[in-house]
Amino acid sequence: MASTGSDNTALVQAIIQNAIDGIITIDEGGIIESINPAACHLFGFSSEEVIGRNICILMPSPDRDRHDQYLARYQQTRVPHMIGIGREVQGLKKDGTVFPFRLALSEVQMAGRVIYTGFIHDLSREKEAEEKLRQHSEQLEAQVKERTQSLQLSLRELQNAKDTMSTSLEKEKDLSQLKSRFVSMASHEFRTPLSSVQLSASLIERYALSENANITKHVNKIKSAVANLTNILNDFLLHERLDAGKVEATFTLFNVVKLGEEITEEMQLVSKEGQNIIYQHTGVESEFRLDQYLLKNCIINLISNAIKYSGENTFIEFNTEIAGAVLTVVIKDYGIGIPQKDHAQLFEPFFRAHNTGTIPGTGLGLHIVRRYVMLMNGSIEFESDLNKGTSFTFTFPVQP
Repeated sequence: MASTGSDNTALVQAIIQNAIDGIITIDEGGIIESINPAACHLFGFSSEEVIGRNICILMPSPDRDRHDQYLARYQQTRVPHMIGIGREVQGLKKDGTVFPFRLALSEVQMAGRVIYTGFIHDLSREKEAEEKLRQHSEQLEAQVKERTQSLQLSLRELQNAKDTMSTSLEKEKDLSQLKSRFVSMASHEFRTPLSSVQLSASLIERYALSENANITKHVNKIKSAVANLTNILNDFLLHERLDAGKVEATFTLFNVVKLGEEITEEMQLVSKEGQNIIYQHTGVESEFRLDQYLLKNCIINLISNAIKYSGENTFIEFNTEIAGAVLTVVIKDYGIGIPQKDHAQLFEPFFRAHNTGTIPGTGLGLHIVRRYVMLMNGSIEFESDLNKGTSFTFTFPVQP
């Protein structure tokens, strides 16, 4: 059955009364004729307090003083500045609070007279979010500046370390080959992170006022690039200290199981998605006399490599055993493995296996690990199959 005019009127009234946005109607003189509950809530007035009064009571200065002039000018010229266009304006609440809202005005001819209808969408939350985003952008700019200064300092320290290392390398027979590897590695490993920092900083400026997800992504790129350069610098400094004879082993008695559990927990936090580091100790004894600091660095280095060169959702096995006055440590992964042709050179400084591709690294990690193991009177062995994984084994006799 078709709806009657009365039904249609009731439907329109129900829609207006339950609308989320505010709706206000005024006559040609600017007098408020109706206001829906959403608009009452927004401005803090009851309908009885505003109906019959000039719409100016809902406007702050200077709009309050100009509204009647604007309305009269439009009625004379019929040139709209707001009607049918919509714009962002300020509203005045009953308690004197000024707030932003988007106003869309329409003109309706009804029963021989003109009625103006305003649709009001509160922008307070949007403006608050924009302000928070602006503050966040300023904080990001400060962080970028701080990271840039830190990066410049790291690069200066790196240059100093490189100069010192070059002096030591001049005493070696393979000086020419080592220099060639260093230049190649430095060109790739240093330029790529720096380019990432520069690009991400530019993108932060572009996205700072619009998309928070992009800001987060590129700030993370900056952090990753800086961390990568820091790790490279640390490798160079450790190598230089070893060559200068500044590193010595200090043997103390410590709990191997406790150390293993601490390392496992620490490295699990930086593992890839789905990677699991499984630690197991064998043997009744749990204490051993060794340099705990050097041993921890060796283990962390190899587990880091296992994480880096293994895919997501894989296992990394970490085992310790004390038997017959000997400590054995095994780190095994199921990653890309090491090509057979690279086995002989694996512990040489600046050497990297040919299948590492674009995975970052200096080629110093395993060289430092072997030097540390030797300082602790131990031995290191490894087994590796291409695309099946790699297993490293440390063996340390009891120390006097």
